Formats: sequence, C-alpha cells, structure tokens
Amino acid sequence: MSCTPEKTPAFPLSASLPEAAEPEVGDFVLDEQVAHLLRRAHQRASALFLTVLADAQLTPTQFFAMARLHEMGKLSQNRLGRLAAMDPATIQGVIRRLHERGYIERLADPTDRRRMVLSLSPFGQETVMRLLADANRIGDEILAPLAPDEQRMFVRLLKRLV
Repeated sequence: MSCTPEKTPAFPLSASLPEAAEPEVGDFVLDEQVAHLLRRAHQRASALFLTVLADAQLTPTQFFAMARLHEMGKLSQNRLGRLAAMDPATIQGVIRRLHERGYIERLADPTDRRRMVLSLSPFGQETVMRLLADANRIGDEILAPLAPDEQRMFVRLLKRLV
C-alpha cells in the first residue's frame, strides 16, 4: 500500500466537471458569486483603462465606439450600436458627444437620406491611433495575474459568455 497522496486529474476544457451540489440558502458566500466576481473584475479593468483615456477625456464606451469605427470604417449609427454592444439610447448619446467634440463625422447615407453614416474625423482617427498601443498594454495588464495559457483560455471563455 502506497503512502503517496493520489493526484487529482486535471480537467481539459472539453471535459465535463462534476456537478456541484445545490447550495443551501445559508451557503451564500458573496466572494464565490460569479456576478460579484465579474463586477469586481470589471471595476479593475475600468479603473486601469481610465488611466489611458484620461488625457483624451473619453469614457471607455466612447473609446470602444471610436475603436469600432477605426476597425470597420463607415457605419450607420444603428450598426455601430450593435457592433459596439450598445443599446440605441446609449449609442445615440455617445455619437452626439463624440460629434460635438470633433471625433466623428456624420454624413447622410447616399443610398438612404434618412440614415446617417458615421466615420472618424481626422482628429478622431489620430486620437484612436494614439490610444491603441496603450489600450493593448492595459489589456495585458488586466490579464497579467494569469499565465499565458490561462489568458488565452480566459478570453475564449469570456467570448462564449458574451
């Protein structure tokens, strides 16, 4: 009979984990709640990201809309809202503020005069280009507590959740 402890097998991503027993009402532990942990991770990510955006006086939501326009080119307001995961009221306010500050241009769609097409202004393009390297650095900083393979897995899992 061996005295060495039995090793617990590692579970690959594709393997099923054993189901946990249903927690009882008295078993609620806030620090184990997914929603609470996601909120705290979001707070950390937002705080780090705001350090990049402070000089440009942009919110993360405004920057992400600009980054999507940089990535995709001209878009309707509706499409930009969908691609940036914003509801119509939010994207409308974001677009209005970015336009007022000279970051984006609004032009009538040549195929449908009722629709506006949005694009980055030269100033908006310059601003996004200046912020992209720092935004990537912040992404690396957010993931820094994880090993490289954990970082890749975490991003894959986040994509599945959203």
